[in-house]
Amino acid sequence: MSESETPVVRSVTRTDERILASDVFQARTRALPPRNGTGVHREPERTVPVYHRSDVLVVGGGPSGCAAAVAAARAGAEVALLERYNHLGGLATGGLVIWIDRMTDWAGRPVIRGFAEEVLARFPGEAVAGPQPAEWGSRDPARVAYWRQRTAAFHGIVAWSPTIDPERLKCVSQAMLLEAGVRLVLHGWAAAPIVAEGRVGGVLFESKAGRQALIAKVVVDATGDGDLFARAGAEFDTDIEEGDVHHSMNTAFLLGGVDMSRWLEFRGGEPQQFAAFMQLGRERLGFFQPPYVSWRNDVALFLGPRQSGLSALDVDDMTEVEIRSHRFMAEHCEFFRAHAPGFERAYMLQSAPQLGVRHTRRLAGVARIERGQWSAGVALDDEIGVSPSVSPKFPVISVPYGALVPRRLEGLLACGRHISCDANSHGFLREIPQCWLTGQAAGAAAALAANAGIEPRAVDIRQLQRVLLAQHVYLRDRGEQPATTAQAQ
Repeated sequence: MSESETPVVRSVTRTDERILASDVFQARTRALPPRNGTGVHREPERTVPVYHRSDVLVVGGGPSGCAAAVAAARAGAEVALLERYNHLGGLATGGLVIWIDRMTDWAGRPVIRGFAEEVLARFPGEAVAGPQPAEWGSRDPARVAYWRQRTAAFHGIVAWSPTIDPERLKCVSQAMLLEAGVRLVLHGWAAAPIVAEGRVGGVLFESKAGRQALIAKVVVDATGDGDLFARAGAEFDTDIEEGDVHHSMNTAFLLGGVDMSRWLEFRGGEPQQFAAFMQLGRERLGFFQPPYVSWRNDVALFLGPRQSGLSALDVDDMTEVEIRSHRFMAEHCEFFRAHAPGFERAYMLQSAPQLGVRHTRRLAGVARIERGQWSAGVALDDEIGVSPSVSPKFPVISVPYGALVPRRLEGLLACGRHISCDANSHGFLREIPQCWLTGQAAGAAAALAANAGIEPRAVDIRQLQRVLLAQHVYLRDRGEQPATTAQAQ
């Protein structure tokens, strides 16, 4: 690797406000030449046929969109879901983000439940790997050491944080939506919201059939990037530290034919040799990422190298990440085969068809989750879910309904990684369990609004909470303040 190709590397260490350590890379050179487009092209006015009408339209079939669609249908709404890929699950399937972050608090109690709990309960045993409930919250050093290497123990505590088979999640998600009566529209890309007098009433989407319209009483933006609320004129935030892992992108990949048990023995049992291996990898490859465990011993997961300084709202930047990431996959496979115990027979199994995006836009909502609230732990009046905190020094985090509601735009709710929060809180609110949590709340609220003929901001919070409790979401009494982990011991 030449000097001009050597990346700038920032190492993000694990702290009380971060779960995983990682390296974030910023390249000095780019594979793509500059674009040469100039001027404008004016589209002629046209009439667009209506494809379907529904009470609730969910745009995006990722974790939050799937949860929203099922919750809305179970709350009595007619629901349609638009998804641009050929599958459901979003980054948890097509993005190969098969490590599901913590769903328990630091005492081992499950707090992200409802849809999240049900979808994982449908997995056969061979499709999910993680600690059994008896170990959740354990501080036993031997169990912590074992699960720490399997991304299920943090800050000296075992958590329910499984790795899953992405193909199984596609199947389970699809089955749950169809069972609930949701109309699926796959292979369709939402092009623009339909907006009149400050209210969203559907979307225009593109498919092989051309441009068509989906009309709905309430729209749920589950795009992950806030594409709909941004194009509809809602306020949003984009601030985040450029060198932060939460601002980086990558295409994840899997290597097959490995022996992860042997790799973990090497990584945990030979620290000097492992350090030398990591140093060699950085020298040889520049961009370098060690693997994570998957749901199988013979499959290794790579959630990087994480690339910073690029935007998931810029098609050239997204193309650049894809070009680099596929090169990284081939280079890592070759390097690990030559130097890593357990990888002697490794081969390239799969690269993710979806780009691994961590952050683009965040809604400016009626309410906002902020770093200053982490220590409070109080159940907010409009609590619609509870998130684990980032370390044992903080109690669980109350997620308010207002974080899903735009300040001014009507007819729309947001869920998933673009809900209203500050940059620090986004680091954990963007994770898959939290997307299931906010999606379920958005779907239930959208159904209540559509059924009553009211705007989403006018939904009665007590009624919404009753619906969520009936759907097995974990909620607390208003004003309740849970014990910290230290107090619970």
